[in-house]
Amino acid sequence: MSDFGGMEELLQDFLTEAGDLLSDVDNKLVELEKRPDDAAMLNDIFRGFHTIKGGAGFLNAENLVALCHRTENLFDKLRNNQIKLTPEIMDVIMAATGVVRDMFGALSQARQPEPADPAILSALDAVIAGKPLASTEPIATQAIVPAVTAQPSTDTQISSGAVPDLEWQKLYNALTGEPATEVPVPTEVSHGAVSSLEEAPDHAATRSPGRSPGGAKASQSQQPITKETTIRIDTARLDQVLNLSGEIGLTKNRLNCLRADILQGKSDNNTLKALDEAVSQLDLLVSDLQNSVMKTRMQPVGRLFQKYPRLARDLARQLGKDIELVISGEETELDKTMIEDLNDPLVHLVRNAVDHGVESIEERTEAGKPTKSIIELTATQVGDHIHIVISDDGKGMRPDVIRRKAVEKGVIDLETANSLDDRQSLHLIFLPGFSTKDEISSVSGRGVGMDVVKTNIQKLNGRIEVVSVPGQGSTFTISLPLTLAILPVLVVRQENQPFAVPLSMVREIIPITPSQVQQVSGRATMVVRDEVLPIKSLSSLIEWPQSAVPAFGVLMQTADTSFILAVDGFVGRDDVVIKPLSDIKPKGIAGATLSGDGSIVLVLDMEELLLSPTSDTRASLFAA
Repeated sequence: MSDFGGMEELLQDFLTEAGDLLSDVDNKLVELEKRPDDAAMLNDIFRGFHTIKGGAGFLNAENLVALCHRTENLFDKLRNNQIKLTPEIMDVIMAATGVVRDMFGALSQARQPEPADPAILSALDAVIAGKPLASTEPIATQAIVPAVTAQPSTDTQISSGAVPDLEWQKLYNALTGEPATEVPVPTEVSHGAVSSLEEAPDHAATRSPGRSPGGAKASQSQQPITKETTIRIDTARLDQVLNLSGEIGLTKNRLNCLRADILQGKSDNNTLKALDEAVSQLDLLVSDLQNSVMKTRMQPVGRLFQKYPRLARDLARQLGKDIELVISGEETELDKTMIEDLNDPLVHLVRNAVDHGVESIEERTEAGKPTKSIIELTATQVGDHIHIVISDDGKGMRPDVIRRKAVEKGVIDLETANSLDDRQSLHLIFLPGFSTKDEISSVSGRGVGMDVVKTNIQKLNGRIEVVSVPGQGSTFTISLPLTLAILPVLVVRQENQPFAVPLSMVREIIPITPSQVQQVSGRATMVVRDEVLPIKSLSSLIEWPQSAVPAFGVLMQTADTSFILAVDGFVGRDDVVIKPLSDIKPKGIAGATLSGDGSIVLVLDMEELLLSPTSDTRASLFAA
């Protein structure tokens, strides 16, 4: 039962506003470490906690109020120069903001958050009182964004923003004079730039009894948080939608009048010309309305990116690295649904760069590099796609090492490895089970994760590329369509049935003549501009009988390979709205849409079709 009877709307408003405010505070805290004497930033953070405390007071969230009040007092001391900011104090502050976010999680489940762990309250009180923190180790704060697991598992993660129990125990004991007690600590998944993302160790399922650092019991902290279903829209965009709706209404009235004239036998040239103009006007208005409605779903990626400076800071401090995450292109807009689904892959890649992409301070010094590493996260719009780039100036990846490790782990055989070029070798990191780590630890070595990143990107109709220069760094580039609601496609025809393929995968259309088809190991191939490409007939992919030799080919590009899709013919380019097929999921079919003449067009899931054992086309097909 909800603890907020009659206040649910106020609760949702608070969570939306306070969540954004806390994310802003997190980013300012990362900046504050670089400029600890910035009075304006100290005031901004102070006001942020004060505002959150006020909203929590309206909801009678007394435990959240108490934690924010202490943190607010600490910043009041900092801005009045009564205490000086140190890395140890910053760790306490970062941990407090993590617990505040945990309390938001409890509120999102319509229950009052439990009291914060006494250790964190005692630490805050000690800092406010000006007492030195006796702990000799930095508090291992956890990143605010939880890592992604490859599958639902029994491994338990520390709830977002939490600090491991052992570290809190050490901090609390340093303040109270009690001896430290060793307890098993579950560690959140961490990711390697080359080694891929890993599952937490099996012992992570064991957690010490009692409260989690956020005050809630462990079982409660693992409950899923309700997915946000609201969206903020600029009123100017809604005004545009309203205006276009009015214009469409006027055009509809004009068409009705023309329809009445035609039904009465009026079919002179002026009437037909007016009908043609009205239909053209309606086509233009509907297209504009469609674009305007799509824009209402668009959100700046900065709302997603703002989570990552804290993520990078926490992991870097835990690993003893000096790292700065530089973000650009925050104003670039992307469909809200895609932004939500993009979070997990980006968490993996950012942690990758911090964990293994970037060297330790000692290694960088030996290599003659600056001790501070720079990780860049950028977003740009290129045509109808968004490119998101994560790059680091770390040690990079060696294709020969990746090939060797892939063979050692049985991911590929030696013959396949020897046939791969450097680009293909780098893409081996996206195969399930791949890892370059020789030892399994809490942060790497299990070979689970980068394949999940690639799979999640492909679910968004996107692709991911990787470029790496040994000794200089690695760059991951994610290419995504602006929206999932409307998909640009190329409509092809096979046995008189239209099929749609994503236009983002299409490079060009070429004719196929049997004399151009060459046989390589019994498979059909063609040479296109000195590039030998395999031919995959659509009939073979969907397991249909082929009654005639395919006359056309679609040169297609995926993240891993290029190939020619052989088809009977073409219908043309179109923008479609994909509808899922109810109660059935045919292999290789992403959904269906309607063509202009009312016929059903099946939208192909090319990634799934390419996994089919019948995807390679025999050269004998073109010998007929």
